[in-house]
Amino acid sequence: MTIKHAYRWVLGAASVMAVFACLAMPLRAAGKVVIVQTNSAGDNVHIIDARTDKVIGTIEGIEVGHGAAVAPDGTRIYISDEALSTLDVVDAKTLKVIKQVPLSGHPNNMAVARDGRRVYVGIIQAPGGVDVIDTGTLTRVKTMPTKGTIHNAYVTPDGKYVVAGSIQGKTINVFDAKTEEHAWTLEMDLGIRPMTFSANPDGSTKWLFAQLSGLNGFAVVDFATHKEVKRIKNPDLPPGRSTVPEGSDPSHGMAVTADQKTLVVCSRLNNALYSYSLPDLNVIGTVFLTGKGAGWVTLTPDGQKAYVANPVTNDVSVVDIKANKELAVIPVGAVPKRNTTGVLQQ
Repeated sequence: MTIKHAYRWVLGAASVMAVFACLAMPLRAAGKVVIVQTNSAGDNVHIIDARTDKVIGTIEGIEVGHGAAVAPDGTRIYISDEALSTLDVVDAKTLKVIKQVPLSGHPNNMAVARDGRRVYVGIIQAPGGVDVIDTGTLTRVKTMPTKGTIHNAYVTPDGKYVVAGSIQGKTINVFDAKTEEHAWTLEMDLGIRPMTFSANPDGSTKWLFAQLSGLNGFAVVDFATHKEVKRIKNPDLPPGRSTVPEGSDPSHGMAVTADQKTLVVCSRLNNALYSYSLPDLNVIGTVFLTGKGAGWVTLTPDGQKAYVANPVTNDVSVVDIKANKELAVIPVGAVPKRNTTGVLQQ
């Protein structure tokens, strides 16, 4: 090999190594995937490492925490505080509350904007609405009015809409996230419980899935036409299995995997996590849980694992979605209900 050829080889090898180094950098900087689990009858919030399925931290001093969200940059955790009617802002490294933002009324669940600039908190106290929190100033800047008090607030997968469901009003209230103005409202025959969304190939919202009061199943709403197109009932229990009557609704908690191929649905009544194929909505998996209550579910970013909050037994079931198998049961606090997935800075 001549000196000139050797020099070219070294440059080529260096370029390849640089490419691999660049590819590796996001992996090192990606942070830690965690599950944030609120405890509705306690005064703490548990942080679960999604890699080890162990509790790695506790946020203390938040009594009756309801909803949770992690800032997109991984620096903060937001908790809706029922005891004080505040949005509690938590430093993700120290797990200490650094700010309590007063809300317009008693809160339920909440969501954070895709760009992290806003937090939207559902207000269950009359007259209801969705409080809008500016995360730069940590102040409430407005309340978006809704038809009925609000149980859960969400942001669509593309970040373009804020969606809020009312049990009392039996309505799905949709707002334009850019203008923070009303876009449309769908009136239903039953109260609106948890919701989730599927996306079109271009990222826009395809379907809205809504669990309803008293229904062991869910409704399917076409987001573009604002119309219900289907209603699905969860499977009946096989012989030899008993229902779990504890809980306010028979089906509560649902999520869609990142690849848009699977919808997972909690059945409190059946004490099970069901998997439905998308878009055909056939049952492709059933996991009967060790813990009891099946009140909420969140997924890992890769869609491989589900974490089901069990408010009756004070624990969280970890489910391998593809294998249809419960992997672990993690003890947490008193009456765990809502949970969420986030990536914290390391």
